[in-house]
Amino acid sequence: QLTIVESGGGLVQSGGSLRLSCATSGFGLDTYNIGWFRQAPGKEREGISCISPKGGWLNYAASVKGRFTTSKDTAKATVYLQMNNVKPEDAGVYYCAAMKHYWCPATIAANFGWTSWGQGTQVSVSS
Repeated sequence: QLTIVESGGGLVQSGGSLRLSCATSGFGLDTYNIGWFRQAPGKEREGISCISPKGGWLNYAASVKGRFTTSKDTAKATVYLQMNNVKPEDAGVYYCAAMKHYWCPATIAANFGWTSWGQGTQVSVSS
């Protein structure tokens, strides 16, 4: 059974940093893309990053490129999202999802190919 659990959310000051974790079990990270998504109240779920099974393919949404970094620790079966220079518009529920594929899609769309999801972790930003 594929299981995904996000953690690390909380309240962060604008301009600050936060690191989210995506712990996985029941499948190998070496055959799945892992994507990070977020959803603010009243808005659609936005894809913000994708890391390929070997880690050599990384996509970022324009809204977070240069500020957020995705990495993985295969031994710990965990993927991380390092959030730097956080802005108020980064607030929302952050989700992690898995897609069985060897490279990341050009567009990280929440309704395309992501078969397993975590429950999300809340990120709030104070200005």
